Amino acid sequence: MPRAHTIAALTVALTTAATAAYASTGNENDAVAITNAKISLSQAVQTAEQHAHGRASSAEYENTSQGWAYDVEVVNGQKVFDVKIDAQDGSVLASSPDHADHDDDGDETD
Repeated sequence: MPRAHTIAALTVALTTAATAAYASTGNENDAVAITNAKISLSQAVQTAEQHAHGRASSAEYENTSQGWAYDVEVVNGQKVFDVKIDAQDGSVLASSPDHADHDDDGDETD
């Protein structure tokens, strides 16, 4: 029985060390990282909608080269815009027309 306790303790120690190492690399889960945002998702959506004069169809929180930001897709008539909102100050970092919907699955439809 002591050997089983030793193996269990070693497993817990290794798991804890691996988790701490992963967290220290800055590879945060978006759901956890959003708790550090000064701007809420709803505030980012509202800012993006006002900027592009449309309605948001999707939004996600992501780590960009400029830091954490909200990527909001806004529909205005037949046009779609990708608007990036800074998660710390709520400013518009970028806005561009979205000519094609590129999803993560690589298929042609969403």
